[in-house]
Amino acid sequence: MVQVRTYTIPPTKLMPNSPHLLIHYPKLLLSEVSAKDFNPTTIYDLFASNGWQSQWIARYGRTQLSHYHSAAHECMAVISGNGATLRFGVADTTSDEEEHTHGHGYEDGAIEVQASLGDVFILPAGVAHKTYAPRPDAETLKFHESKEDDGTLIKDTRKARKFFEGIAIEGEFMMMGAYPVGNEWDFRVGGDHEGRYREVWRVPKPKRDPVLGQSKDGLVGIWKESPNTNSSSKL
Repeated sequence: MVQVRTYTIPPTKLMPNSPHLLIHYPKLLLSEVSAKDFNPTTIYDLFASNGWQSQWIARYGRTQLSHYHSAAHECMAVISGNGATLRFGVADTTSDEEEHTHGHGYEDGAIEVQASLGDVFILPAGVAHKTYAPRPDAETLKFHESKEDDGTLIKDTRKARKFFEGIAIEGEFMMMGAYPVGNEWDFRVGGDHEGRYREVWRVPKPKRDPVLGQSKDGLVGIWKESPNTNSSSKL
C-alpha cells in the first residue's frame, strides 16, 4: 500500500502557495533508485508514461533561495544520497544565506520535511520550497538541465532520454524534476505575484499522477478539480 502524506500550504504575505495539497510519497521509488544498475532513465520513463516530462537533475549544495513555480506543478524524486531538509511555504526575508537557512531570516509558518532516498514530492504551482543541508554535504549546486544549445527545452523524447542516461549518479543528494508535458518551470521568489495569486492558482490540474497514474490514491484523487480562485480575498 502506498504511504501518502499531505500538507496544507496557505498563502503568506509573500508567497502564493496553493489551495491544492502538497503531496509526499515516502520511499515510493526506493527499490528503483537503490538498484545496482540504476540509471535516471528508469524514472524518466515512469514519469513519461504518465504524461510528465523530466527536465532536470540537481546535485544540491548547502542551501538555495526559497522559490516557487508560477506556471507549472512540479514533481521531485530523490534519486541519490542520504537525505536533506526541504522547507515549504515561506519566503526568505534576507539575502544572508546563513540567516535564511539556519537562522530566522524567513517568514513564519514554514513546514520542514526530511527527504530520504526514494521519496517523491508533488508541489502545486505556487508552493514555496527550498532544499538545504544535503547529506552527504556538498558546497554548491550542480544543475543538469535538459536543454538545447539555444537554451530551449529538449522536446525530442529520444534525445531527452539520452541526456538523462548520461548523467552520473555518484551518491550525493540528488533529485530529478518533472512537469506535466507542455509546461516549463520558472523561478519566482517572494513578492513576485503580490496581488496576483489567482494567476498561479489557475494552473490546470494534471490528468495523471507522475507515479501513480490515474489511481485515486494519488494526485487524481487528492486534488480537487479546480481550486476556488473566485473568493473575495485580496491575496
